Amino acid sequence: MTDPCNIAASLPRLAREQPDRVAMRCPDAAGRYTRELTYAQLDARSDAIAAGLGAYGIGRGDRTVVMVRPTPEFFLLMFALFKAGAVPVLVDPGIDRRALKQCLDEAEPQAFIGIPLAQAARCVLRWARSAKKIVTVGTRWAWGGTTLAKIEARGANAGPQLAATAPDDVAGILFTSGSTGVPKGVVYRHRHFVAQIELLRNAFGMQPGGVDLPTFPPFALFDPALGLTSVIPDMDPTRPASADPNKLHAAIARFGVTQLFGSPALMKVLADHGAPLPGVQRVTSAGAPVPPDVVAKIRTLLPDTAQFWTPYGATECLPVAVIEGRELDATRVHTEAGAGTCVGRAVPPNEVRIIRIVDAPIERWNDVEVLPDGEVGEITVAGPTATDTYFHRDAATRAAKIRELLPDGGERIVHRMGDVGWFDGEGRLWFCGRKTQRVETADGPLYTEQVEPVFNTHPQVRRTALVGVGEAGRQRPVLCYEVMPGVVADRARIERELREIGARHPHTARIGAFLPHPGFPVDIRHNAKIGRETLAVWAATQKEHHA
Repeated sequence: MTDPCNIAASLPRLAREQPDRVAMRCPDAAGRYTRELTYAQLDARSDAIAAGLGAYGIGRGDRTVVMVRPTPEFFLLMFALFKAGAVPVLVDPGIDRRALKQCLDEAEPQAFIGIPLAQAARCVLRWARSAKKIVTVGTRWAWGGTTLAKIEARGANAGPQLAATAPDDVAGILFTSGSTGVPKGVVYRHRHFVAQIELLRNAFGMQPGGVDLPTFPPFALFDPALGLTSVIPDMDPTRPASADPNKLHAAIARFGVTQLFGSPALMKVLADHGAPLPGVQRVTSAGAPVPPDVVAKIRTLLPDTAQFWTPYGATECLPVAVIEGRELDATRVHTEAGAGTCVGRAVPPNEVRIIRIVDAPIERWNDVEVLPDGEVGEITVAGPTATDTYFHRDAATRAAKIRELLPDGGERIVHRMGDVGWFDGEGRLWFCGRKTQRVETADGPLYTEQVEPVFNTHPQVRRTALVGVGEAGRQRPVLCYEVMPGVVADRARIERELREIGARHPHTARIGAFLPHPGFPVDIRHNAKIGRETLAVWAATQKEHHA
């Protein structure tokens, strides 16, 4: 008998084979690593919680909001929900309150599981009013329901739990960060999660027995299925740019961390700290392009045998393509000359194609124009992790999904990444920015990732952001910039030097307006994606965006 298609299906096997191996370690409120779960404990306790949830009325197909910090309870709950066949709903808690309420209302959950603070907010702000089953992780006060401790006790003697989930059954609803608009609920089916495990294992050569430091907690859910030990860092996962590098290094040294995952903002924290990472053999960074100088610095801190991977993808489809740090270093000169950022080669069996940029929905693949190598267009991907719909967002689904008929008469979904890029003659994909953030001038389009890296070479400029002012087709390109910390900016000199840098390349020579900014808005999830839409509104109000 084969196991159900379920990310939790590997837990019973791992619990039998390595019952005493630590699956995860978590810091307590004081930052001490006093809390851990072995594979046997993770399996048995998630069985008990799954059974207890079922007895309480949370079972197969029930959408369940989970608002719990990255503690053992979070991981026990997630695997229990998978085992029960319930549908966890995950939303970034740091997003705008109105957007958060909209996301929770859209999900129409039947249940809400959260810490006391989340439960209080649910009552006061009227979140998730459809949820009738309430579980508090901690002390239950005036909001009713029950507690996780009672749920686990209720299912303690129920034995193994694993719903017979099918590949197309809904496994979870994961909301996007909303960095380029209102967050959308991405519908994950069980086959998507299972495929992600395989693609991650094959793309990065992950072997059982490693120790991972996942600074983005949802990624830790993959670790048990990969046979890894997770060490949850002592940091606020919603503010990676503010992480304490000393705490990260202490955890890495104490537990023999062999690999870590972090956003570009987290990578910059480690790069600026400058301490070696002698035992780390694999670093993975995603969420936005990693600045070339950060990649170069991190590589000097790693052993010669270590690998630095930057996968390209999105909540809707991950991983799409990957590139290793040595190759990324080799392409840096082209990035700084305006080629875009090389994100490597497609991860098999993904099929990545570039199509002519169209802002309207495309219903059928027969209606698209596939571009040849060398031409910039919209990036599309078809593959086992490409999700097929957004929850209760029909317009967004139509805008992002294309139906493709296959030669055998079947059909598949092609996901439009919403990014622009191109393929070179070696089969490498180059990322040029978000489609919605391109600047449409009278002389043609400008793409953020083909413009900003050129100007980011200025030694006193921390980063830049290209925005357009005016109506599409006649937009005026404006380059916003931040200076390095501690730099007393001589604006006239810096802007003169930026013009000189831009003059070296035909496309950047078209930019004549420069605006200093005290600190770019960035996304909640990774602290790395620049909110160019917000910057564009700000730039339009500035009287100084003249050449």
